[in-house]
Amino acid sequence: MVWVLVVARAVNRIGAFTLPFLGVVLTVEFGASLSQTGLILALFGAATIPSRLLGGQLADRIGRRRTIVLGLAGCAVAQTWIAVSDQLWSAVLAALLLGLVFEIYEPPSQATIADVTEPVDRPAAYGLLGAAMAAAGVLAGLLAAALSHWGLRWLFIADALTCLACAVLVARALPADVRPTSEPTTTTTVWRDRRLLILLAGGTVFATMYMQLVIGLPLSLLEQGLPTSGTGFILAVSAVTLILAQRLLRVQRLDDFTSLTIGYALLAIGLIVSAFAETLTVYLLATVLWSLGELFLLTRYLTLASGLAPDHARGRYLAVFGLSWGIATAIAPLTVTWLLESFGPEGLWLSSAAVAVALAASQPWFRTRLAPA
Repeated sequence: MVWVLVVARAVNRIGAFTLPFLGVVLTVEFGASLSQTGLILALFGAATIPSRLLGGQLADRIGRRRTIVLGLAGCAVAQTWIAVSDQLWSAVLAALLLGLVFEIYEPPSQATIADVTEPVDRPAAYGLLGAAMAAAGVLAGLLAAALSHWGLRWLFIADALTCLACAVLVARALPADVRPTSEPTTTTTVWRDRRLLILLAGGTVFATMYMQLVIGLPLSLLEQGLPTSGTGFILAVSAVTLILAQRLLRVQRLDDFTSLTIGYALLAIGLIVSAFAETLTVYLLATVLWSLGELFLLTRYLTLASGLAPDHARGRYLAVFGLSWGIATAIAPLTVTWLLESFGPEGLWLSSAAVAVALAASQPWFRTRLAPA
């Protein structure tokens, strides 16, 4: 089942390069100002918060497979709407719809992996998912670079098609959903788990930094007069780095908090290099560094979150933890555009690096607070 989900998500990942370009599309294609673009992207991010919660509820109540298919189909509709819009107001409505369906498939996807693996094997399983998505990301980056020369709207058409392909694969290959045999706990019980809320706080800060990279890199290239196709090459280099590092670095042998500390240190170094980058070559060097940090960070947060959850509420636990990404997607556009307008790329990336250093230093505190009661 893990392999089926990994292949399906890899197919979806091949076309999932539109979010870094959404701000550029709003600015270039629809004439939105930098501040308007930041506000629209913030609204998109806010819309992903109920999307993630809905995905967790549906995953535990109607099943993983149905929820994944529903979310992917919704993304395909919204992506197509953005591509065919001819007015800014239409693109804004489409972006809001995309936010409302964007995270539905994440909780059931993550819960499915946790359902069929033992706790000790979950870092490797999530790492497999990350490696497969990185491999697909190589194609995604190159495809994005190619399609961006034809027109940025083609990126959204390609993403819509891969969403539909992923939905079909999941619907045909994943086992049928089975109704839960025990009464699930309520959402209120999930919100009373103190360790989950602490993990959510730390994950939100990390997710905000990550989304600042996703949103800020294309805008930084635009601010410095570098080609927008450079974002596609950055995505490709990031993916290649993750693939090679999966084999060279045996991160599964590290405990979760050591892995997080190393990851934040690498992320900080990459951000510092980004702060002083003036050419695409230097940005690509920075990409290698922060991508290595990403390798250490992403799978460990998922492992920690899934480990806190009881079996019958895993979808909702992962959904609540996943709110970190919705909150980050709402905050990051505002911080990115404000920092770029006020301090330029240097101020954006140096401030992010300072936060990464603080998070690396705080991991002993998180280790103590997240220890089993």
